[in-house]
Amino acid sequence: MSSFPCILRAWNAHENELRNFIRHRTGDAHLADDLLQEIFVKAMQQGKQFCALDNERAWLFQVARNALVDHHRLGHDVIELPEDIPQPETSHEPIQALGACVKRVLSELAADDRDIIEQCDLEGVKQKDYATRHGLSLAAVKSRLLRARERMRARMSTACQVSFDERGQVESHIPRN
Repeated sequence: MSSFPCILRAWNAHENELRNFIRHRTGDAHLADDLLQEIFVKAMQQGKQFCALDNERAWLFQVARNALVDHHRLGHDVIELPEDIPQPETSHEPIQALGACVKRVLSELAADDRDIIEQCDLEGVKQKDYATRHGLSLAAVKSRLLRARERMRARMSTACQVSFDERGQVESHIPRN
C-alpha cells in the first residue's frame, strides 16, 4: 500500500481535533490513541478513494464516531431480555405542559431575546449565520444567546416553577394556568 500525500495532509490537519474528540468521549487518553490509530489505518486503506472525498474531515469524524460505537458495543455484555416484559406507560402530558410554558415564556421575553432563542435554539440556525445576518460578531452572538437563555431560565423558574438538577436538566415543573 503506497502512501498518498492527500491522506497525510488531511491527517496532519485534523489529527489533534480527532484526538480531542475521542478523548472527550472516552475519558481515556490511551484508548483515544488506539482508536486514532485505527482511524488512520482505515484512511490509508481507502487510498485513492480518500483523495477523491469532498470533505476529508467529515469522513474522518464519521469513522471516529463509528469506532467509538464499535468500542462501546464490544465493551458491554449483551443480556437477552424476555419478550413478556410489560412496556411502561408513557405520558406526554407533562412534556406538552412544559412546551406550552416555554411558548408562553418566550412570548413574554424581550424581542431580541425571543428572536435569538427562537432562531438559534428552536430553528437550528447556526450562531455564525445568525451573526452574519444581524451584523454581529460570533462572540457577541454567543454572549447574547447565553444571557437570553439565562433570562428565559429565570423566567421559567418563576412563571412555571421549573426546577433544574445539578446538570441543568429539567427536574420538575408546575404548569401555570
